[in-house]
Order: sequence, then C-alpha cells, then structure tokens
Amino acid sequence: MAVTEEPTLRALLRRRDLGLSLVSREDQLPASSLDRPLRWVHSSDLADPTPFLSEDLALLTTGTQFDEAVDIDTYVGRLADRGVLGLGFGSEVHRAGIPEELVAACAANGMPLFEVPYRTPFIAVARAHSEAIAAQAYARRSWALDTQRALALAALRPRGLDATVAELGRRLDVWAGMFDAAGALLVSHPRDAVERHALDDLGERVIEILTRGLEAGQSLTLDDHTFTLFTIGRGGHLRGVIALEIDALDPEARSVVTSVIAMAGLAMEQSEQLARSRRRLHTQLLESLLADDSTLTRRVIGGLPAAPVVVAVASDAPAGPITDWWERHRADHGTAFFLAESDEGLTVCVSAVDDDLLDELAHRFGIRIGVSEPEGYDAFSRAHAQALTALRQRSGAGAERYADTVGSSILSALATDEARLVAESRLAPLRAHDLSGSAALEQSLRCWLRNDARAEPAALELGIHRHTLRARIAQAGTLLGIDLSSFPARAELWALLQTARD
Repeated sequence: MAVTEEPTLRALLRRRDLGLSLVSREDQLPASSLDRPLRWVHSSDLADPTPFLSEDLALLTTGTQFDEAVDIDTYVGRLADRGVLGLGFGSEVHRAGIPEELVAACAANGMPLFEVPYRTPFIAVARAHSEAIAAQAYARRSWALDTQRALALAALRPRGLDATVAELGRRLDVWAGMFDAAGALLVSHPRDAVERHALDDLGERVIEILTRGLEAGQSLTLDDHTFTLFTIGRGGHLRGVIALEIDALDPEARSVVTSVIAMAGLAMEQSEQLARSRRRLHTQLLESLLADDSTLTRRVIGGLPAAPVVVAVASDAPAGPITDWWERHRADHGTAFFLAESDEGLTVCVSAVDDDLLDELAHRFGIRIGVSEPEGYDAFSRAHAQALTALRQRSGAGAERYADTVGSSILSALATDEARLVAESRLAPLRAHDLSGSAALEQSLRCWLRNDARAEPAALELGIHRHTLRARIAQAGTLLGIDLSSFPARAELWALLQTARD
C-alpha cells in the first residue's frame, strides 16, 4: 500500500546530507523504536521542555541546561514519559562530545540518542523531516488518485462489484472480502488467505452487526487475524459488509474504502430493486400454486423444486437476506426453491429431500417456521395450511413440523383464541371460588380427570381423603352446572381445562 518510506527516526538517520549518527546501541533499544512514525522535530535547551512537547517527536538539544543543577536521569525520564521518540545532541556547540551521564540515562530509559554534528543546524534537521512528511503526503495522495482510477475501471468489468473488491484488496495489499446480508462470503481476495473456520466466524459477526443496524467501522480479532468491517447501505437498509484484514487505515486509504462502499451500496440497491420486483411476481404466482395448479408458475420462472415438496411459512422473516441465502445455496449446491411473500408470512417451497435446510434457515436467522408434510403440487394449498397450523404452535425460534403438531394432541390444534375465550368464561365460576381462598377445586378436578375419574388414586396424589375429593368434585359440578357423573360431561370439562390459559 505504501509507496514511499514513512517518516521515522531511522529514515532521518539515513540522510547522508545531515550526518546524523546513532549513539545508542540498536540491540539495546526497544523493538521498532527507530521505526515508529515521527510526527515532528523540535529543539529546546530548557531544563524541563515537556510542557511544550507532544508525543511522537524527536527533541534536539545542545545541553546548556545541564550546566545548571539538572538531574540528567530525571530529564530523560520526563522525555520518555512524554512520548518523545528520540533525543538528538548537538555536539561541539556548547560541550565537547556527549556527556556519559546522558548516554547512560538514555540507555536506561530505552531512549534513542543520536549525535547532530556541528556543521548541521538544527533547522536543517527539522526542515529535512518536514520535507519527508510532505513527500509522503504527496505520494499518498497520488496513490489514492491512481487507486480510484483503477477501482473505477474494475467496476466496468463483468461482475464489476466483485472485481472492485478484489482490486481494493490488491491496492491495499491486504485480504478483502464482501459479505451479503445473510452472512455469506460473496467475493474475497486473495481467495485462500484466511482459513475457512475464521471466515465462518466472521460471517456470524456480520449477521450480528447487520441485525443490530451498526453503520460505523467495526474492528475485531479472530484467531490471528484482525479485521475492520464496513457496512454497506444506509441505516435501516444495510445490504452487506466489506471486511479488510487490517487494524487501521490512514485518511487516504479510508477515502478509497469509502468510495468502494458507495459503489457497492449503489450496486446492491439496484440489485435489491430487481429482487423486490421478482418477489412481487412470486407473490402473485403463489396465488396460482394455492389453487393447486403449478402450470403458470412453471411457465413464468421456468421450473420448481422436484415433488414431493414441503411448504414452510416463516414469521417475521427478512425476505431479502433469506432470498440471498437460498440463492447462495442454489449457486453452490444446485438447491431449487420457490419463495414468496404474503400476508401470512414468508412462504418457502423446497423438495422434501432438502427439508433439513429449513432447520438451518430458522437457526441462522432466529425465526419461527412452520413446515408441512411432503405433498405434490396438486395439494399445495393443503401443505400451506399445514405449515400455518405448525407455525401457530411454535412459540420460539426454530422449525415446527406439522407431523409433530398433529401427533401431540387434537386439542392443541383446536386451541384458537376464540376457543380459549370460551373455555375461560366457562371456568370463571370455578376460578373465582379458588381465588376466594377456599378449596382448590380446579387443581382437584385436573388431578381427578388425569386419574380417569377415580377418587382413590387422585386423593392419594393430592394428599387428601377420598371423601373430601368427592365433595370437591360435587361442588365443582354445581358451580359449573355440569353433571360430572357422565363421560361426555367429563370430556367437555377436560377440553375446557386444556384449552384455557393457566
């Protein structure tokens, strides 16, 4: 990415025209102390110049302050604490040679000490470093302009967005990848620079960031990789993420990344408009399928998943990201699918052999899905109704299958809001009695019915005498206006207890 040497203390020491020489032993200095970016060069002979200094600069001095009662160890310690990157001593100006105490103090504090010869004015050192900063700034601006041109040309190629992201990786000399809203990696460069498991973890983080609607750049570390993530799209309509294996960007590199994000956002917005039009068409085709006739749908889209199929209905499901997820499966594995939006939710139709993908879909997006039994297209409406029934039985994220729903209890299938309202109204006298603090009649009834209306085992379970239980059953029957000596009455009561909310 860099095209010129970064202004550092090492770069300054390499300038032959200045004649600077490192006095400290490099092998005794902290690692990279000579290669950290050098912000500026300043000169001062004050006993304590630190109030006037900023960090990451080099200080030049002639040592006149050491004639006073200045403790050299304390002086150098203050400079190190302030973040000064190096100390230059102007020899033969006020002193002959460099004081040994200063050499020892710099060594003790890990401070690079260099000699500025008498023939080199301090202003020449500062000017040389200023010119190096200006040269680097010019080079970075030139690099940014050249990179912008290369990215614009890449955008004109076939699959321009993929080519643009790959060119960005080449120009920054880092791994670059683009993820869609479903967390799938669309393009990466270099292709195999990051391990598969790290990319999977990164995809999970992408989904989390997009779900939370975060727009700012995110930095995270996975294994030995540090990534910076940039979201694509505007707030509330995020389309994906561009990831770079880099921990920081200078202003020029950031401006280049910003332009790529803008191009990607525009391309994805156009793609999303086409996708919305396609989903509207599929919504109309769903009406044809619900009439148990797949002829029109086959003519319009060219094909459907092979029968037998399962139909799934998802609640509160993001249509765009889910469509992207299925499209990726089709591209990678040839998985056929049909997807459409309706008032009931998002309807997905896949071959019965791909049924397990619905569990993966529910887990990945944290949504509720009802799944039908396998059916042919001539029974599509029945499969759709089964999926809706299964969906109503699911309380949390995950896939609920119709076969499991009907296998549990017919009462659960009949427990509509209207049925619950009726049940709670019928049981109101019983519950009002129990709330008064008298005997727990509802609990006694439930236990008695569970034990097949036999008083002995039910009384034993409740810990009361069987005569007490019989008295409670008689009292409950009176309150409810039901003759509990008949089986139909007991069956109706059991249905009421199972349907009403506890």
